[in-house]
Amino acid sequence: MKKKFTKIDYSLISIPLLSVLVLSCIFLIFPNESKNCLVNVRAGINRYFSSYYLWVGALFLLSTLILAFSPLGNIKIGKKDDRPIYPAFKWGMMIFTSTMSADVIFYSLCEWMMYMGEPTIKNRQNPFEWSLTYSLFHWGPIAWSFYIMLAVAFAYMLYVSKNKKQKFSEACRPIFGNLIDGITGKVIDLIAIFSLVAATATTFSMSLPLLAQVAKTLFHVGTVQTWSLILMALIVIIYLSVSLLGLKAMSRFSVIAFSMFGLLLLYVLLVGGGVGSDFVAGGAAIRNLTTNFISLALPNKINSFTQNWTVYYWSYWIVWCVATPFFIGSISKGKKIREIILGAYFWGLSGTFLSFIILSNFGIREQIRGIINVTALLSKDVSYPVIITTLLKTLPHYEWGLIILSGAMIGLYCTVFDSITMVISKYSYKNLLVEETPSKKMRAFWAIAFSIFPLVLILTGESVYNIQSVAIIAALPTSIVMILIVISFYKSLLGRKKN
Repeated sequence: MKKKFTKIDYSLISIPLLSVLVLSCIFLIFPNESKNCLVNVRAGINRYFSSYYLWVGALFLLSTLILAFSPLGNIKIGKKDDRPIYPAFKWGMMIFTSTMSADVIFYSLCEWMMYMGEPTIKNRQNPFEWSLTYSLFHWGPIAWSFYIMLAVAFAYMLYVSKNKKQKFSEACRPIFGNLIDGITGKVIDLIAIFSLVAATATTFSMSLPLLAQVAKTLFHVGTVQTWSLILMALIVIIYLSVSLLGLKAMSRFSVIAFSMFGLLLLYVLLVGGGVGSDFVAGGAAIRNLTTNFISLALPNKINSFTQNWTVYYWSYWIVWCVATPFFIGSISKGKKIREIILGAYFWGLSGTFLSFIILSNFGIREQIRGIINVTALLSKDVSYPVIITTLLKTLPHYEWGLIILSGAMIGLYCTVFDSITMVISKYSYKNLLVEETPSKKMRAFWAIAFSIFPLVLILTGESVYNIQSVAIIAALPTSIVMILIVISFYKSLLGRKKN
């Protein structure tokens, strides 16, 4: 234990922690000024960097396809006789639950509502069909390409190159060489940690109020903010406990989380009575996505919808890329590059597409039937969590539905934060071999630290736009590092082929 404490890089702990505390104080003391600052910075990024974000997404997708369908896809992660650590089914569940937080449920239930006021959607002949199309686009192949491309790069670094450090910056060593051991590596790792703080803040701030509203509806006591505090503490305790037990406990918990998620989809599909219509509508949305994919990914004209949503989503996936791909890479030993890429796409797209096709179509169907008037509720400034719970209360035995929803959201929260707590703890050491694990105290520290900033955003009542802005701002430097990691990976890969 003492030896591990001497390995800790205290600057990578103290600087982010102090920065988070300072930012939290600024948001609490100067809420209006903070909001204005976020709005102005986001406006500048939208003005000058929207095309950049779109091209980064397109190139990452292209890179994964080239890897998968070229001879490079045959390269094995590890030694020739290494076998996969986990069976394919469990590996797939761990990938989905470590990348998709409770946000997938929140957005599946209400993203179509968020699009209703957008001219890009309203002016379409079939606005509801196109709202689902855009959801599948934003949670589709490009989103997963960010994770998958970096997961392959990290897996190669861990099990083929066998670097002696488990750090985000270490993946850039083929370009920077020994500079990674100095200030260059320090800056890259600080960018990664700050990015992950932004990612957790965005995730918790967006979907935790829904979980709090569900608890308030079930127990008929308390406020959303009170329940947010209680549930945040509960989630931290659960995912900290699981992460301290190690990868085996995490893999078992991912099965539980995935099962709860599947049970929620099954409940809404069967009880909501949309088995046939949901998949017809889903098929139409997938057809739209397929035939219009290039124009969606690289539109001729970048409008406000692209800036507000596509740029936001690419930023959101980018800030999560500092941890979740590392986790995917760490559990992919023994697989070929092609197997990792195609397997991750299969599990990722299957889970997200099913979630949106079932949960979004349930709400859309109720809106069309006149059972709920979302437009009227939004005009009265009713929050999305309240609208969602109102929508779910139209189902028979809705209490069971809310309980399943709560279990699925808590499970997905915990599995995601299990993985990132483990990864970010590894980043906090000067040197940590692949076979070594971070100390329990280190994981406990990050489990608590990650909860500070999102709680501040919830308590200050930040709008959806401002919460999204946090991710967009943090994604800009992170995306640059991601590009450097991909270049480093190809340099290392092609250098190995020549030898």
